Amino acid sequence: MKNIVETAIEAGTFGTLVAAVKAADLVGTLSGPGPFTVFAPTEEAFKNLPEGTVDMLLKPENKDKLVSVLTYHVVSGKANAAAVTGQKEWKTVEGSPVTITTGADVKIQNAKIIKTDIECSNGIIHVIDQVILPPALAEKKAA
Repeated sequence: MKNIVETAIEAGTFGTLVAAVKAADLVGTLSGPGPFTVFAPTEEAFKNLPEGTVDMLLKPENKDKLVSVLTYHVVSGKANAAAVTGQKEWKTVEGSPVTITTGADVKIQNAKIIKTDIECSNGIIHVIDQVILPPALAEKKAA
């Protein structure tokens, strides 16, 4: 079984996410023992960000912002779909909480979870349809 980073690379559908993890120097962390639960945005999710956002985040001078965004998609521990839906809130590695809502769709913040339980040697991946922003960056964006 492959780790989170190897699984994302092998899937071939997380190119922007993998590039961002590399730019943020998080490959070692997300390849480490974990366990981690990663809410992985699709390529389409990155494309739906305002034009220029991804390029801006990938610049070396914005590494802190990029790390913040990426670690907001990660929680410590391995939480399968049942565990995720059993919680109303999860504290992210970034430090801020995310809210889980259930109904017709299961959502983390406003992102719909579209695929669950991709098993990895050091955790689990759930695929989401939007990039979620930590509160500090979301507030700046709104201002």
